[in-house]
Amino acid sequence: MFDYFKGFVTDKRKTAKGAFVTIETAGTGYLLEVTENDFINFNINEDKDRKIYVLLIHREDTMALYGFLNKETRDIFQILISVSGVGAKMAIALLNEFDACDLISLVIDGDYKELTKAKGVGPKLAQKIILELKDRLMKTELPRNACTIPQTQAVGDTQAVLLSLGYEEKEIEEALTKVLPAIEDNSNPEEVLRKVLTCLSM
Repeated sequence: MFDYFKGFVTDKRKTAKGAFVTIETAGTGYLLEVTENDFINFNINEDKDRKIYVLLIHREDTMALYGFLNKETRDIFQILISVSGVGAKMAIALLNEFDACDLISLVIDGDYKELTKAKGVGPKLAQKIILELKDRLMKTELPRNACTIPQTQAVGDTQAVLLSLGYEEKEIEEALTKVLPAIEDNSNPEEVLRKVLTCLSM
C-alpha cells in the first residue's frame, strides 16, 4: 500500500514498546516504529525532507507502520516476518542486533548461535529462521552493493539528492561503492556528492 514517505521528522521517542519517530508529510503526521540504529540518525525539525521506506502491518486487532532509512532493511524485515513465530517485534530485535547485510550473511552461513544474541531469539527459533530463509536469501535480489555502503548522514543526503535528480538507486549504489573507499572523510556531504557526481558523469 505504501512504499515510502518523504517529509519532516517532527518527533522521536523511546518507550517500553520500542523506538518511534513521527514524520509529517502532506500535513499528516505518521507514527513509525523504527530500529535502534535508524532512530539515532533521525533529527527533529531538520530543514530537509527525509525519505523513509515503510511497511504497514494490519492484523485483526492492530495496525502499525514500520519505517526504515534504506530499502534493503525494509525488505529483510518483510522477509523475516514471513517466518512463522517471527513477528514484527522479533524482526525489529534482530535488526537492532545486526544490520541487514550481516543478518543475511548469518542466515546463509547457518550461524544460529550468533543469531541468538538478538533479544528473545532462542536456539530453536534461530535454527527455524535459517531453515526457512537460507535458500530464499541465497536467491534474493537484495542488492549486495548496499552492504558495503556505510549509512552515514552524508551518504544518505547524497542518495536523496541524486534520487531527486532522477538517478536510479542501483546506479547510485554502484557509484558510492566505487568512490567511498577513496574518500578520506565520508561524513562530508559536499565531498561525497561531488565525487559521486563525477563518477556518474564518466
